[in-house]
Amino acid sequence: MKVNPADRTGSVQEYYFSQKLRQIEQMRSAGADVINLGIGSPDQPPSESTINRLKEEAAKPTSHGYQSYAGIPALRKAFADWYKTYFNVELNPDNEILPLMGSKEGIMHISMAFINPGDEVLVPDPGYPTYSSATNLTGGKIRYYELDEKNGWLPDLMELGRSDLSRVKIMWINYPHMPTGTKGSLKLFENLVAFALKHDFLLCNDNPYSFILNKEYYSLLSVDGAKDIALELNSLSKSHNMAGWRIGMVAGHSEYIKSILKVKSNMDSGMFLALQSAAVEALNNPPSWYDKVNSVYIKRRKIVEEIMNILRCRFDKNQSGLFVWGRIPEEIISCEIYIEEILTRAHVFITPGFIFGRKGDRYIRISLCADETKLLEARKRIVSYLTNNSKT
Repeated sequence: MKVNPADRTGSVQEYYFSQKLRQIEQMRSAGADVINLGIGSPDQPPSESTINRLKEEAAKPTSHGYQSYAGIPALRKAFADWYKTYFNVELNPDNEILPLMGSKEGIMHISMAFINPGDEVLVPDPGYPTYSSATNLTGGKIRYYELDEKNGWLPDLMELGRSDLSRVKIMWINYPHMPTGTKGSLKLFENLVAFALKHDFLLCNDNPYSFILNKEYYSLLSVDGAKDIALELNSLSKSHNMAGWRIGMVAGHSEYIKSILKVKSNMDSGMFLALQSAAVEALNNPPSWYDKVNSVYIKRRKIVEEIMNILRCRFDKNQSGLFVWGRIPEEIISCEIYIEEILTRAHVFITPGFIFGRKGDRYIRISLCADETKLLEARKRIVSYLTNNSKT
């Protein structure tokens, strides 16, 4: 190349799932029928009323122009009402909510709005890889804090507090947790808010999994004093089966929202009006709709747990979210090689835990976003693979 890319591109790699999806597509092109149990992309549709609202609004000639950078008032109000109904959190729709084109976008916007070069960012290990990549791209310095199964995948705040936190600007948390499925609690959030207030950094909770196999709805913003020091991201991707629609939000103190809007307004020109109107409809789904979605996941989870048992993986039955997270047997030397063999020989893709951090090295993650027929076929293939493997 005659022109070199920016130095910042050297701080990140292509997203793991981007590479893996390309490999799977190549295998399929060569004739392999690969079952993908790796990614949490809901395969159930949004509610019928949501789809109908999208059609109606998209058909209007007035729906196709530029929209407000801050989202339409009806969408901000719908998010506020949703938070009041399920999380018992009061949010001012005028200035404490900012709709986003997915919460992944919000992670980058928050990082750009608050991180200066050299600022430290506390990132969970294991955790969502985007926290690290956004930190690198904005010039921050990653400080991983370990989550351990022995501690219930919760941060050890006493140990963390004994270190120098004077340069920390942001701490990322994610409860219900991905990839482990650990649920949040009011006590956990109270402790985290007190910790952030003591050490003067911004506490950011990424909260897209509350409605999946979970009835205990907790928001970081429900804690007294949280708005002074905290932000919360949420999304319709998992909770409303709208991953490809790219609709999310960030909520918090109006001054924090204002800073994020400065970044966002320089990076997009607003969300399609029909999508925003349909999101309003989705946020008004009755509780029975969530129950119906989860009834499907409950059936699938039983099969996934069977697959985990077949693989002799140890897992917690109390996990929530779109995945089952399990520890592989000790005699397996390399989880990465093990998963690659299952992909190439059984044509089933399972996510290796190492992509979420060093503490995930001995774990795998299986998605619930495949129908029962595919899950049963995956179980059959894995049994066959293990049987044949034991004979060689």
